[in-house]
Amino acid sequence: MGAYTDLMAFQRETEALSQIAGRLGWDQETMMPDGATPQRAEEHAAMANILHARRIDPRIGEWLETAQATDDVAAANLRHIRRDYERTAKVPARLAAELAKTTSLAHRVWARARAEEDVAAFLPMLQKVVDLRREEAAAVAGNTDPYDALLDDYEPGATGARLGAMFAALRPRLVALRAAILDKPVPAPLRTHFDEAAQLALSEKLALSFGYGLANGRIDKAVHPFSSGSGLDVRITTRTNPTDPFNCFYSTIHEVGHAAYEQGIDHAHLLTPLGRGVSMGVHESQSRIYENQLGRSRAYTGWLYGQMRDAFGDFGVADEETFYATVNRVHDGFIRTEADEVQYNLHVLLRFDLERALIAGDLAVTDLEAAWNDRFLADFGYAVDKPSNGVLQDVHWSEGLFGYFPTYTLGNVYAGCLHVALRDAVPDLDADLARGDTSKATGWLRANLQQYGGLRTPVATITHATGTAPSEAPLLDYLEEKFSAIYRL
Repeated sequence: MGAYTDLMAFQRETEALSQIAGRLGWDQETMMPDGATPQRAEEHAAMANILHARRIDPRIGEWLETAQATDDVAAANLRHIRRDYERTAKVPARLAAELAKTTSLAHRVWARARAEEDVAAFLPMLQKVVDLRREEAAAVAGNTDPYDALLDDYEPGATGARLGAMFAALRPRLVALRAAILDKPVPAPLRTHFDEAAQLALSEKLALSFGYGLANGRIDKAVHPFSSGSGLDVRITTRTNPTDPFNCFYSTIHEVGHAAYEQGIDHAHLLTPLGRGVSMGVHESQSRIYENQLGRSRAYTGWLYGQMRDAFGDFGVADEETFYATVNRVHDGFIRTEADEVQYNLHVLLRFDLERALIAGDLAVTDLEAAWNDRFLADFGYAVDKPSNGVLQDVHWSEGLFGYFPTYTLGNVYAGCLHVALRDAVPDLDADLARGDTSKATGWLRANLQQYGGLRTPVATITHATGTAPSEAPLLDYLEEKFSAIYRL
């Protein structure tokens, strides 16, 4: 056990430094003064250099040669460390530092360009990010598809071809369901002003109702909500809109799903490769099942209706059933994070196809806005009105997160599978949800998936929890059943 013990002690320090690097990113998006951007970019680059050097330390290779796994936990740790070591060794330290610095700068350029509706101001920086990620992908991929090398960062074992086939199977039924719904009368949107402080107070109550532990977390505001950290320090952000409190509430529940996954991992795995979510697809399965199958269910929205009346008084919705339809209102819109369940995945598929083309060199950065607008018009039937509702709406590409977008839809697919298994295991779930009590649902997810962290591969994680291999069919069946009932199709 000597080599394994030494390796894990070294890895623990690397994991701790990685958490510190993540905290720099959290601070940048929530509290950092704008003028600190150049210095923060240097700090990110310095941390990237340190982490890169540790991840390719020659001693890791020596330890891996002699370390023996005596149980499943040790075998999984060695699998993760070996994968990270071999992958990182292919990326020059200079490139890792340049990526960290450039994406830190690009984030602020994107934020300003988005606020000013100025795509041209962002494109030169985006070109730098794309060029660097292409270089990284080429270094890692060898003779395989460069996009797969980037995708593997977020969903180990996945390929663009396999996800493309799954998404192609999703699209026809989603498009048909969308068309059938949009022929029906649509519930009216909320039309009342909702106080920001009251929104934030209720969003905290919702976070607690889903088991978020504030002793090891906090809730802040950000332009683009996110979750950050793992183990004993897991933070989330949300945002508010004075005319749309659902933006705040469901952003909060979504991010709590991410945070609950991290908080739910067995503490025996703290600061080890198993002490964080195994992939972004599995992570998204938690955020989406919390947000949608649980948070937008008829039972839970009945409870939420009462909470909103307590917080805001009469806000123009007559009863619980009308409120349920309003929460699940299928409507035209530009923003992915505000999209209804039926149309959400169409937003993701658009981004997946565009970023694959960017990395392959089939789409020029200068043509990205036009390509986005053309695809959006084709998929949704109306034109993008301004860049912040189009190509500038998401933070991901400014941060170099190519390969991340498809994990959102993969997470929905996984959530559909988990929901079937959850309902089978907890047949009286709706009675609890109607009281705002999610403990049986979140407890089942913690026991069957969350506690294991990175013990298994992503597909094996879902298969272990559900008893079946992942498939898009449960998600499509759930959407058709739910929305057919709401819209009387």
